[in-house]
Amino acid sequence: MARYDPSTLEPKWQAAWAEAECFRAVRDPAKPKYYVLEMFPYPSGKIHIGHVRNYTMGDVIARQKRATGHSVLHPMGFDAFGMPAENAAMSEGGHPKDWTYSNIAVMKDQMKPLGFSIDWSREFATCDPEYYGQQQALFLDFLEAGLVYRKSATVNWDPVDMTVLANEQVIDGKGWRSGAEVERRDLTQWFFRISDFAEELLAAIDGLDNWPDKVKLMQRNWIGKSRGLQFAFERTDGGEPIEVYTTRPDTLMGASFVGISPDHPLARNLEKADPEVAAFCTEARRGGTTEEAMEKAEKLGFDTGLRVKHPLNPDWELPVWIANFILMGYGTGAIFGVPAHDQRDLDFARKYGLPAEPTFVPEGTLPAPMTILEAQFAEGDIAEVDGVHYFKLHDTAYVPPKSEKVFWLNHFTGLTEATGQEAIDATIAYAEREGWGRGVTQYRLRDWGLSRQRYWGCPIPVVHCEACGVVPEKKENLPVELPYDEDGRPIDFTIPGNPLDRHPTWRDTPCPRCGKPAKRETDTMDTFVDSSWYYARFTAPRATTPTDMEEAAYWMNVDQYIGGIEHAILHLLYSRFFARAMHLTGHLPESAKEPFGALFTQGMVTHAAYTLAGPFLDSEGNPTYSRRGYLFPEEVEVRNGEYFERGTDRRVVVHPPMKMSKSKKNVVDPMKIIGDFGADTARWFVLSDSPPERDVEWTASGAEAAFRHLSRVHRIASEIAGGGDTGTEDEALRKALHKTIHDVTLGVESFGFNVAIATLYAFTGTLSKAQASNAARREAALGLAQLMSPMTPHIAEDIWSMLGGEGLVADAPWPRADPALLVEDSVTLPIQINGKRRAEITVGRDVGKPELEKLVLEHEAVTKALEGRAPKKLIVVPGRIVNVVI
Repeated sequence: MARYDPSTLEPKWQAAWAEAECFRAVRDPAKPKYYVLEMFPYPSGKIHIGHVRNYTMGDVIARQKRATGHSVLHPMGFDAFGMPAENAAMSEGGHPKDWTYSNIAVMKDQMKPLGFSIDWSREFATCDPEYYGQQQALFLDFLEAGLVYRKSATVNWDPVDMTVLANEQVIDGKGWRSGAEVERRDLTQWFFRISDFAEELLAAIDGLDNWPDKVKLMQRNWIGKSRGLQFAFERTDGGEPIEVYTTRPDTLMGASFVGISPDHPLARNLEKADPEVAAFCTEARRGGTTEEAMEKAEKLGFDTGLRVKHPLNPDWELPVWIANFILMGYGTGAIFGVPAHDQRDLDFARKYGLPAEPTFVPEGTLPAPMTILEAQFAEGDIAEVDGVHYFKLHDTAYVPPKSEKVFWLNHFTGLTEATGQEAIDATIAYAEREGWGRGVTQYRLRDWGLSRQRYWGCPIPVVHCEACGVVPEKKENLPVELPYDEDGRPIDFTIPGNPLDRHPTWRDTPCPRCGKPAKRETDTMDTFVDSSWYYARFTAPRATTPTDMEEAAYWMNVDQYIGGIEHAILHLLYSRFFARAMHLTGHLPESAKEPFGALFTQGMVTHAAYTLAGPFLDSEGNPTYSRRGYLFPEEVEVRNGEYFERGTDRRVVVHPPMKMSKSKKNVVDPMKIIGDFGADTARWFVLSDSPPERDVEWTASGAEAAFRHLSRVHRIASEIAGGGDTGTEDEALRKALHKTIHDVTLGVESFGFNVAIATLYAFTGTLSKAQASNAARREAALGLAQLMSPMTPHIAEDIWSMLGGEGLVADAPWPRADPALLVEDSVTLPIQINGKRRAEITVGRDVGKPELEKLVLEHEAVTKALEGRAPKKLIVVPGRIVNVVI
């Protein structure tokens, strides 16, 4: 009997697939196509079980679609530009290019043993000049189409690394790498006009039927369409009016101050003449430019001494403050503060002693007197002070529910009772009617700044010429490649700033237009650009243009996209924009404007974390129980139910399962799992433990159990291959097989992999006990191999071959369930006695009600309960249940 040995059979079948070129994607107009894509990885140098789970899900879909007659495109590449490579060069020496390609080689060596049905002939890395040269061609086409422009913008600036940081790279106001306080600076940057597509991107979300609702909501919120009121506060000194935009104009009667950004033109002018204003603005510009950073930062303000008139009462003046929580990039860079209905404004008002007057009071109370309560109350509470009721001040801005009528202190429209939206609409209508404001639709989405002051990224293909200005590079000169060294000398990445700025032989170049000396753009592109069109490049990765329209028209769109929820906003939004821009510039068909037909966001793989228990000694020799770092799982052992550091008597604290991370050392090396149990065990376990959209906890016992099951399947197949009949119940086994085909197919096609595997577990038990002829058992085992093939392809091939299956199971058509064999001849009904289940009875599906009642009354459990008495009532629900009431 053949023994299950993954270490020999898995390489054997991988070699067979490679020799047959099973997974090479071929455009075949005679076949339906299917494009399955997992979000491609960053080459960190080591894959983890999370990668295994993600790519195994895609592989199951790809293999099953191939078996159902589709031409399948299942490619792989590497998102290879970015700061980690430069960080490594700074800290460890070497070159980002060498570090990146070395890591890619290691990761490929780790991925290939897992048996993924990937067309490796289409592989590329975004740092390949062949790839980013075509990205530069796209940039030039976008520039010509007016989709790219250059302007001065406020950015996050790291004064130590001397580079612009993306919002995600600013953590608690500090640079993610240097730890330096981030500053807001005005720099000339390149931008994509994504905001021009805001309404189209928003409207199209409704058509993404196969996307998770939570992702669509996140996209909608990020685009952030709102209708509000734009108007100007007249200054009492006769200066330029201050424009504001608000989505809550109904709170205007609660205004207590006007706030402007430190980057507002008025603040810029004031700081030129007043050192105090200048000092405040400099301090206020420290920290990130995100709304989140603004919310977390301490609220700081400066009273300019200027005053503005309230638009509804010229005698009502409001002070103008410069405030650090107002961003110039949102709205007009100016707001009116309503402390009674916004927690941020309330914090600011309390700090600087500004008034706060509610604009709403509950229905049935009088709208006076107007004072603010210092106390905070439970959600939904109304406070009573001196017989007057007030709304509690919510932790966030108060928006009256649409169904809740409130007294609205409007003083000007004649509408004193309104729901929230009615009040907003009435204010906008009144302002337009009176001529002091206008209704405006705005979007939260801002244009995409793509400039990065770093080396390891795609060079922006333009040249700066004193005579001609900004000149696009000629396409025949693409790619504009990154220099590997400085005239034979290694680039020194330890010097802060962008190495391209100090590389004269690369930077200095003739102007493509006039030929005079000019300088290249030394900014490189945001790495989000690299991942915003790679799905299109996979359709023709060796094309001499960004895409081959014939190939793109066949393969696009991606039928199934799989990746983490952490990419639900920017990556997906930028990809949707890029697909539209590529269509406008002739690189994608109109049908590809939404690049991802279906999206699945998988859960994480978690694992317990381990730390030493202590006590330890602090620097002064005193005992302390503070944690002294994390331990790898292999550094921990269990003795008599207690955990210890392996090889010592030091106790270990076990922390609840959490996302695997290198910092917490709770990672599992897939190569060790493959070495111990084989790739199929790893694949089977990550699919079987929980629904794929949920987190899965990796445990050693779970992996061992998966290996034991696969060993059992292999042993059963070996026994069948040995021949010998065990009985005559062929029809029952055949019915069980076709029911399994039906259920597994449904499970795979609905991403219910764990349900499909549970079905396969059950059928394995049925096959092992089947009293059938060897021919029927062989048929069932071959069917089992086909159904297991997407999940555990190596063992499936071995069983298929062992039992004489034709060719490779990877090439075999997907089995189809015979509808006639899905019809059950009998049905098992539970028998309840006084509402409690006591027994069950199996009868023919067509048995009549009188015959069924007779059989139930003759059942041993019922006769025992009746003790010779007649039942009070006998309730029969055909095909469902029988209830005997005594």
